[in-house]
Order: sequence, then structure tokens, then C-alpha cells
Amino acid sequence: MTNSDYDLTKRKEAAGMSGKELLQAVIDGRLPQIPIAETMSFRLVEVGDGFAVFEGDPGPHVLNPTGSVHGGWALTLIDSATACAAHTLLPAGSLYTTIETKGNLSRPITLETGRVRAEGRVVSQGRQIISAEAKLLSQDGRVLAHGTSTIMVLTPRPA
Repeated sequence: MTNSDYDLTKRKEAAGMSGKELLQAVIDGRLPQIPIAETMSFRLVEVGDGFAVFEGDPGPHVLNPTGSVHGGWALTLIDSATACAAHTLLPAGSLYTTIETKGNLSRPITLETGRVRAEGRVVSQGRQIISAEAKLLSQDGRVLAHGTSTIMVLTPRPA
């Protein structure tokens, strides 16, 4: 299933799922991967209550002019992992948006770094604001980057 399959039918199916159910359906292939994941060469691989994991492979398409991976790639992984960790706690029909994401790049990421893992965890959940943190890890467990996000839960508008 490709992101072009993310049509009205799939969105209607997804609307009846809790956040955790929706994300698990993505992992299981019943729904397509998150559209930005295709562009940025990462994918959702694991979810739990208040927890989400993405894995990504840096490629030439995410390099900056000096030949290392652009910091925006790492920050996008942090934002995705934290937002999806928050999403796992939301009921069906809930919407959310990132208010702020802050990241710290700890080590350079290059093509030689290989696959990286972004682990996001909810730190605090309120009715409207969820705070989460994420670590971007190398294959040997070294911290490449880490950060936090503030997520706003939105009230759905009536159809």
C-alpha cells in the first residue's frame, strides 16, 4: 500500500480508531505509512501506550551542503516520534498538532551512521497539552540527538 492509497476511504476507516489502533494499523500495513515518512526515508515500527518508535535510513536526499545529514531530518524524526507517542493516548476522532519541538544534536549523522532509531515517550498528559521527549539512537545505542515536543489536543469540528 502506498501513500497514494491514503484516500477518503482510508481516512474514514482511520477516523473510527483510537490513536494507538490507527498507528498499529500503519505498522501492520492495513493503513499506509505516514506520508512524511516516505519523503524522509523513515517508518513507524512500534507503538505502545504513550510510546512510539520510528526507524530511518539517512540517504543522499537528506544531506546538507557539507555532506552530513541535515539537522532538520533528525528534528523531523524527533517531532514524529513525540507526536505519535502522544497520539497513542488519544481516543478515536481526536486531532492534535505540535506547538513546539526543540532538539539537540549530540553527534554528527552521516550516510555511514546507518539506520537510526527514534524513541518517543509521553512525559506528561493533560486534557489539552501533552509533553513528550525523544531520543535518536545509533545502531550501537549512542545518542545522536534528543529533544522535546509540546502537543496540543484539538477539539474536532462537527462534520
